[in-house]
Amino acid sequence: MTIKIFVRTRFQILQACNPPDTIFLIALLLKPFGVRFIFDHHDLSPELFESKFGNRVGLLHTLTQLAEYCSFRVAKVCIATNDSFKEIAMTRGRKLAKDVFVVRNCPDLASLRRLPPLPDAKFGKSLLVAYVGFMGSQDGLHLLLESIDHIIKKEKRQDVHFVLIGAGTELSKLQTWVAQNGLNPFVTFTGQVPYEEVGAYLSGADVGVAPDPKTSMNDKSTMIKILEYMACGLPVVLFDLKEGRRIADSAALYASPNDPIDFADKITTLLDSEELRRKLGDCGRKRVENHLNWASEKATLLEAYETALS
Repeated sequence: MTIKIFVRTRFQILQACNPPDTIFLIALLLKPFGVRFIFDHHDLSPELFESKFGNRVGLLHTLTQLAEYCSFRVAKVCIATNDSFKEIAMTRGRKLAKDVFVVRNCPDLASLRRLPPLPDAKFGKSLLVAYVGFMGSQDGLHLLLESIDHIIKKEKRQDVHFVLIGAGTELSKLQTWVAQNGLNPFVTFTGQVPYEEVGAYLSGADVGVAPDPKTSMNDKSTMIKILEYMACGLPVVLFDLKEGRRIADSAALYASPNDPIDFADKITTLLDSEELRRKLGDCGRKRVENHLNWASEKATLLEAYETALS
């Protein structure tokens, strides 16, 4: 298919967003025809393999490392999603700093902003906590549910509802766990929704949560949901991850890594203080308005393309 498109259009750049890290093979095929390869590095495939399968050795894990290395070496330019990814490009990938451009997955303020909340936005409660994102084994939703269970049963809160927006491989398991533990009156799963509805849900929320556990992958990754919460003026609760702290800074409260009880305590701290919620939410919105937005980041993307074509 790529060859058919090349014959028709004679494109000059092949940009590959990973995973998988195998598109460098197509880039090698097209390199003699002057096509430049941009490796748009979104996920750490070796670390993703570890988080899913818990295996740091073996043939498949070695192949993920080899494919990542080949992608770096074939690329004329690399795009990194944050500073940790840039460091990896320069160490594991042996790229020069001038050939690696940090382009964050920042929200477009023209399309994501506070909107009039949906009818019954808080599901009959006075407070609403929101999660937005994929629901896979590496995303920490099981930790979030343990936090919710603690808030509802141990802290005896009846004034808060939790809306979990998105879908994924773990969704049915999560729904079953909620039903078995009697949390259905306090937890709503929306499933996958159109992107334009995300802003409406977040506009009715009081707190945004990012329960991604501390792993070798998550510690180096930027979670787009954190930026989406900040764009909508929501305070954030997350585990203390290196890149999470770099992005949210003083717009969030940080729980001890992988501790659902401390995570619950941080949520409760925000639920109990409207002033603190407003302070952190305003801080996050200003960070997005000032530099963590697509209008700023796209200038770096254009610079990466100019370098690839030079």
